[in-house]
Amino acid sequence: MAEISIDPYFTPFDEVISTEIVSAKFSLMITKPHPLCLLAAKQLQAYLSNQTDWIHNFGLSDQNEGTVIGKMFGVLVVQNPLGEIGYLSAFSGKLAGSNQHAKFVPPVFDLLTENSFLNIGMEELTVMNQMISALEDQNHPAQKNEIIRLKEKRKAHSVALQDQIFEHYHFFNLAGEEKSLTEIFANAGYKKPPAGAGECAAPKLLQYAFQHKMRPIALAEFWWGQSPKSNFWKHGHFYACCKEKCEPIFGHTLTGIEIEKH
Repeated sequence: MAEISIDPYFTPFDEVISTEIVSAKFSLMITKPHPLCLLAAKQLQAYLSNQTDWIHNFGLSDQNEGTVIGKMFGVLVVQNPLGEIGYLSAFSGKLAGSNQHAKFVPPVFDLLTENSFLNIGMEELTVMNQMISALEDQNHPAQKNEIIRLKEKRKAHSVALQDQIFEHYHFFNLAGEEKSLTEIFANAGYKKPPAGAGECAAPKLLQYAFQHKMRPIALAEFWWGQSPKSNFWKHGHFYACCKEKCEPIFGHTLTGIEIEKH
């Protein structure tokens, strides 16, 4: 009897996929998704349309309440250590107010854990904001220097907190080499990583695959829901991974992998 995969984030295809049709090269979508990514996305989109595990307002129904927030989702077709072909799923940023959901790979680093350095740091920023607002409400000339001092302190604290966040995001590649976001973006010529780097779907997917000895086969991302502020993002349409946040990370995570772009 064949072994059955028990990885909680590995999703088998609804139809049998022969390993003979899988290329030795890794397929990275530029203009059109790989056929296996289309199959994976179709299954994931069916889940998104019918699931009752969580509530998130994508703006696709008049019955949903709260702010409309469309999301980028990603699918990574993989071969797991048992030789099975299936796919991993991920979303960018948060979904339904959380970083963690069944069916989707976990974040590279979870910023939302209770009593984390981020929560503590944000509480400190809140106190500073309250102090500055109180002094500004007094509108007293003698408080001017103190307000300037507090604003400089707030800025320095905010920058230090962001740097600390970047240092907690560590990415692996196929060889098991590990680098922080700070190092990855410095090697790519950036002074600092952009805000939100490391939280996109694609880096999450590759990180999970490498950590769990899965061979990446093809990657694609699609938008689900209404587009915020503009009509750039189209519901159900596929898009290439972003250049600003993802390409520098790929420069590390995809080292040693032969890539074909579609």
